[in-house]
Amino acid sequence: MELKPGYKHTEVGMIPEDWSTPCLGQLTHSVEYGSSAKSRPSGKIPVLRMGNLQDGGVDWRDLVFTNNDAEIRRYLLSPGDVLFNRTNTIDLVGKTAIYKGEQLAIFAGYLIRIIENKSLLDSRFLNYVLNAEFSKKYSLKILSVAVGQANINGKKLKTYPVPIPPTLTEQQTIAEALSDADALIESLVPLLTKKRQIKQGVMQALLTGQTRLTGFYGAWEHNQLKQIVQTPITDGPHLTPKFQGDGVPFLSVNNLVNNRIDFSDLRFISTADHEVFSKKCRPRKGDILLGKAASVGKVALVESDIDFNIWSPIAMIRVSSSYCSRFIYYQLQSMSLVRQIALLTNSSSQGNIGMGDIEKLVVGCPQYDEQIAISTIISAHDDEIEVLEAKLQKARHLKQGMMQELLTGRIRLV
Repeated sequence: MELKPGYKHTEVGMIPEDWSTPCLGQLTHSVEYGSSAKSRPSGKIPVLRMGNLQDGGVDWRDLVFTNNDAEIRRYLLSPGDVLFNRTNTIDLVGKTAIYKGEQLAIFAGYLIRIIENKSLLDSRFLNYVLNAEFSKKYSLKILSVAVGQANINGKKLKTYPVPIPPTLTEQQTIAEALSDADALIESLVPLLTKKRQIKQGVMQALLTGQTRLTGFYGAWEHNQLKQIVQTPITDGPHLTPKFQGDGVPFLSVNNLVNNRIDFSDLRFISTADHEVFSKKCRPRKGDILLGKAASVGKVALVESDIDFNIWSPIAMIRVSSSYCSRFIYYQLQSMSLVRQIALLTNSSSQGNIGMGDIEKLVVGCPQYDEQIAISTIISAHDDEIEVLEAKLQKARHLKQGMMQELLTGRIRLV
């Protein structure tokens, strides 16, 4: 990277000449291991664990508790304490979050508490630094790995280079700016959760016939899936094709994400292989894809004319013209169908549902016009959710960009 005037090269990348990179141990009073206290059914004090460290903050779901006694009081957290996950898999070591004093809590033994020297370091600034990409790269350099378990102990943690501006005020200004970005993200997450919950309630009411739309009457039919398809339910090839750098997209269950097809992480096959595989299965717009192995029950609707093919862990369902494919797609996400799929899935390590069992799934359907009307209403909820998801993704990308620029001094706020 070309050195810009007024900047210098360091372990964390290029930073302004008036910035420094002292090691963490020079900026802190202590790094402390957490409590080994066992969880107690009657306990009153939450014990924060690695799973409670999410996106730089504390997730207060899925808590365990312990007794409030003298032995654990030394582990009580104070607002501004930074928690660092010291051992787990390689990708999870180094997860960091700041405790804001939301409720009384202690921290578990696999975590390290960092207590900063407040005259030198802002704890919010430190939390952002430890969650930055350059800190993650440094983690990989100093990890100890044994039998799949990675570890960074307190001594190694103290060696982390921390890029800091010349004044504490600039650290605080940077932390404030990034906190504003976090506030936007935090405002969107519960809104998105609420929208998803509303959609689930609408689906439960409309897909069971408990609530009927104005102008629609008559009993629903309940048929096995094999009775409502245009062609027999099939899947992709059971052999491993020869993948190449480009060509025809070849999907597996990892490409079925949030009930949609994710084209962002693709493998490709040749046109010749695609033509051979297409004799058995060639998805087209309106088809439904259902995960039948590894991630059983994942579902997506083909909504474009992109030419692609699928691997054997995916089943392709092409409903007859008497049924609305989008309605069947939504039914496959309903509680009734999710339960049926769960009952028919075998208990192997990866899980698998056979083609014959997929054909036996029972789906309730009203007349075609009502199927269309129900699908339209649920689709409107999907559209609202998609807009919010895009906003949330944009906000997260914006924060990542801000972190890269602000924490290395490429953009100065003072």
